[in-house]
Amino acid sequence: QVQLVESGGGSVQAGGSLRLSCAVSEATFSLMGCFRQAPGKEREGMVGHDSRGRTQYADSVKGRFTISRDLAKNTLYLQMNSLKPEDTAVYYCAAAPFGSAPLMDPNDVHFWGQGTQVTVSS
Repeated sequence: QVQLVESGGGSVQAGGSLRLSCAVSEATFSLMGCFRQAPGKEREGMVGHDSRGRTQYADSVKGRFTISRDLAKNTLYLQMNSLKPEDTAVYYCAAAPFGSAPLMDPNDVHFWGQGTQVTVSS
């Protein structure tokens, strides 16, 4: 059974950093990425990574967040720096076997992680 298990969320003050991890079991995927969903808002894609090493970032996190992938461990990492209160959301890891661009549309995601809360206080 395919599972995406996330870890690393938490609470931090504005300007701080957090690192999320997403370990994948029972499969490997061409595309992996991270989404987030704040209360009352739609789930939005933040970053994507494909099997050729291409990355794509949403403008809201570009320059602050960095995605990396350890293919041997089948694990995705998201380093989040210079966090802002507006980054507060539940963060989800996502995976798909194919896609047209590293940053996935939510409708193209085949598997989701369980989500982890990130809270940034001012």
